[in-house]
Amino acid sequence: MVGEDDPDRSVELLWRAADGPVREGLSVGAIVRAAVEIADADGLDGVSMRRVGERLGFTSMSLYRHVPGKAQLIDLMCDTVMAELSRARPSATGHAETTARPAEGRGSGWRERLEGWAREGWALQGRHPWLAEVRGTRHVPGPHSIADFDHALSTVAGTGLRPAEMVAVVGLVGRFVDGEAVRAAEVARTERETGQSEEDWWSARQSLFDRLDRYPALTAIWESGGYDSPEDSFEFGLARVLDGIEALIRARDERRDERRVCVMCGTPLDPAGSGRPRAYCSRACRQRAYRERRTTPRPADTPDPR
Repeated sequence: MVGEDDPDRSVELLWRAADGPVREGLSVGAIVRAAVEIADADGLDGVSMRRVGERLGFTSMSLYRHVPGKAQLIDLMCDTVMAELSRARPSATGHAETTARPAEGRGSGWRERLEGWAREGWALQGRHPWLAEVRGTRHVPGPHSIADFDHALSTVAGTGLRPAEMVAVVGLVGRFVDGEAVRAAEVARTERETGQSEEDWWSARQSLFDRLDRYPALTAIWESGGYDSPEDSFEFGLARVLDGIEALIRARDERRDERRVCVMCGTPLDPAGSGRPRAYCSRACRQRAYRERRTTPRPADTPDPR
């Protein structure tokens, strides 16, 4: 259809759908809700303009008067389910969540807030597994998606991270959640198509296991029970990602808190504008240090600090 791949048309549709009233009968909202229901049941491949039209009792051509094609429909579907996140937050107002203020104290509670955002996204992916099937990097975000991104950025406000680092941190956590969701969706799809669980399929690979004793590291882990109770990949991975971010924020805090003091009297020193860092707060302390060096006996092999 004409305009199916026009991103500006997606922007127009996304904001009109968010701002406009909910209407009965054939409308953008009704089309999107029907498409989400189909995708929840049958995956993204099950969504077509024909199936959505049949579900609503209209022809697919009738739908094209409201939504140009499947590309825009997917953008609308994604933003519609993202509204579930803002509605669940106390600070949500309408379709766009106001930016949450950081907790009191520098960096206080950032980890809990960022972890909470990650878990909200993980739960959303669980309710709508088809989100993991959306491919490509040029899907236009709608108001609910942007509100969620804004909320994520607010979780690391006041941590001392540079603005670009805040964006990178949120992107890192978001991509981790998306990656885990893709893996979970692939497992579920394969189990559904084959009728066999992932565990049962691997348990039946004895012909493979019989050949693994030639790999010493793998064999040692296997024999020590490393595969008996595997780590939960989401829980383990999320904790490690947050640990890395915490190390970065701690390093920023230590650098910001590090202040040089006078080596003689301990008075805090203002940073030097240029050149070598200052060691003394005043000429008097410098002279005092010089006098002490002159009067303090030194071993014969100790170099003169001057």
